[in-house]
Amino acid sequence: MQAAPLPVLDRPDTSPAGLRWRNRYAALGPAFHTRLAAQALPQPHWVAVSGSTARLLGWPSDWAERPDWRALEVLSGGADWAGSEPLATVYSGHQFGVWAGQLGDGRALLLGEIDTPDGPMELQLKGGGRTPYSRMGDGRAVLRSSIREFLCSEAMHFLGIPTTRALAVVGSPLPVRRETIETAAVVTRVAPSFVRFGHFEHFAHHGLPAELRALADFVIEHHYPACRDAANPYAALLEAVARRTAALMADWQAVGFCHGVMNTDNLSILGLTIDYGPFGFLDGFDPGHVCNHSDHQGRYAYARQPGVAFWNLHALAQAMLPLIAMGDEVTEATGELALAAIEPYKAVFADAMATRLRSKLGLATARDDDGALADDWLKLMAAERADHTITWRRLAQWSPAEPQAVRDLFLDRPAFDAWAGRYAQRLAAEGRVEAERRLQMDRANPKYVLRNHLCENAIRAAQGGDFGETQRLLKVLERPFDEQPEHSAYAEFPPGWAQTLEVSCSS
Repeated sequence: MQAAPLPVLDRPDTSPAGLRWRNRYAALGPAFHTRLAAQALPQPHWVAVSGSTARLLGWPSDWAERPDWRALEVLSGGADWAGSEPLATVYSGHQFGVWAGQLGDGRALLLGEIDTPDGPMELQLKGGGRTPYSRMGDGRAVLRSSIREFLCSEAMHFLGIPTTRALAVVGSPLPVRRETIETAAVVTRVAPSFVRFGHFEHFAHHGLPAELRALADFVIEHHYPACRDAANPYAALLEAVARRTAALMADWQAVGFCHGVMNTDNLSILGLTIDYGPFGFLDGFDPGHVCNHSDHQGRYAYARQPGVAFWNLHALAQAMLPLIAMGDEVTEATGELALAAIEPYKAVFADAMATRLRSKLGLATARDDDGALADDWLKLMAAERADHTITWRRLAQWSPAEPQAVRDLFLDRPAFDAWAGRYAQRLAAEGRVEAERRLQMDRANPKYVLRNHLCENAIRAAQGGDFGETQRLLKVLERPFDEQPEHSAYAEFPPGWAQTLEVSCSS
């Protein structure tokens, strides 16, 4: 059911040189979205900008300060760029495993799609005010959550993990109520597409086969063109999404990233990390770690993420059954074809995880017993809650002659020594140059990740009016695999007070 549109505001516009708008999603029609303008933040100010994302867009380095761009007005919701077509999209989804019905962009607004050197990219404001899909929400984002999303979007990109990007954060003194009264902000997000599993679920659930087909054809045409010539393009699309999702899950698990709220409306059809809310990077390695304080049942615990992604693919497959049937009646054979399309997820994830673990262990070749070696290492880390990032990073410097930097992280020294003996034999069997092995490991095991306490420091400083720490932290996270000795404090063990930090769905 299409929500009633909100009134369109009378607002100025401007036309920055070089912005060429496509707006292909807008052309799908009113069943897919509601057109409306953002609601302006009062007294907006810049909090942070990403030079890297601006370069991705092909924008000049001074874009944020150019008077003719009026970027602060536009990205705070107070003006439009000529050629943009602001809209909020409608979708549905399963939240915490339960069908939630119609959802949609409750606090996000797609400004439109522009041409860039890397192909078309969509620009989206998160926190731009109420939309028809806000339900009981205010449509706003707060400074705290906006800084978290901004930093993590960029951190994930520089870790080499597929993600939406963040261009800027704009703040305002506008009060917003969450658990307490906070100030408002808007983060500008960038991606080739923000289409989610939930978009497909919406049209399937509401019995709109023409719209479901139009959405699938749109995604195939613009993002999965290789599927067009398959015998069943829609089954091919489902398989392609399953493969990308599997690779993404391996990326998350390898770096110790916890998403926190893997609802079907929070999974990208392009296999991107999307919707940064109660995320967290592991400190002490705990496979059962639940980063979302609102996840009382632990559904989205770290170790469960790959299984949840596969569950979500089943939900997507269910939604796509009418398409896979190719106009015929949905039969048992249709279901078997859909299940066959997502089945490769298991092997792709297993292979991708094995590849990443070998790289993290510094192994250049594959042997049958590598899985057991990696599993036993992870069990050893879990038994003592060894710090995930520091322990992996220090392992690169380990050798039988110099074991202490890693060995000292474990109380059970005999258990470590037993594993290290097996590891030494495995390395010796390869006969690699030690410097090459260490270089490989340093490229696979980051020294710097966005730990919660680092983010909290930046947030507290920004809440006090100092935005410098956000930009400093961003610069460190843009080089996560480099030593950066001048910034070594950002790679230290988390302080004691970090144990009390909690993040929830409002984060």
